[in-house]
Amino acid sequence: MPDGPGLTASAAAAPQSGTQPAIAVQGLAKRVADASGELTILHEVDFTVQKAETLAIVGASGSGKSTLLGLLAGLDTPSAGKVMLNGVDIYALDEDGRAALRKEKLGFVFQSFQLLAHLTALENVMLPLELRGAHHAREQAESMLERVGLSSRLKHYPKYLSGGEQQRVALARAFVTEPPLLFADEPTGSLDAATGEAVIKLMFDLNRQHGSTLVLVTHDQSMAQRCGRTITIAAGRLV
Repeated sequence: MPDGPGLTASAAAAPQSGTQPAIAVQGLAKRVADASGELTILHEVDFTVQKAETLAIVGASGSGKSTLLGLLAGLDTPSAGKVMLNGVDIYALDEDGRAALRKEKLGFVFQSFQLLAHLTALENVMLPLELRGAHHAREQAESMLERVGLSSRLKHYPKYLSGGEQQRVALARAFVTEPPLLFADEPTGSLDAATGEAVIKLMFDLNRQHGSTLVLVTHDQSMAQRCGRTITIAAGRLV
């Protein structure tokens, strides 16, 4: 679907009414061309997520749940439908407008951590603050890394951190700007069970403290049960 008319970053970040949901999805679909013609990855999907709610999106591998999360974050474009984040139709924005909205409103935690290898733990966490022009980025990043138990690892590069430590850096980076929306895509998928449990607890503790809206994709039912609500996707449809 082609991008609609571009809006300025200030329009993307404009204050919205407190009565609307954090996320409203209307008729969202994703289709791609393949050798047989057209493949529907996501059928028309409708749901809402209220502010400060925790929602798990569950389903088997290939069910379309990660595609859905990418569309909610504006990382991909749908074939049809709308995604409203705090009242803003993100696909009425151009790419720059969506990037500005993500910078101001979203935190994202990836299964593969997505840390920048040439930056230290501290520099990785400082980066989103610096992109927003924060005046005390170092102090805020140090404080957040202390909260996730990594105050002794500030100068370490990702290759010298364990998987659990890297994911804690990723959590610190996601939460440091105090975003109203947090998305997590299989955040413990690369971790062993014990480390994953510690990361899950930390993520939910941080989310409670910040009062953000959390949407996570997982195949782990125990993680899903910690959320206030769960939706299940099978073959690209809500069930």
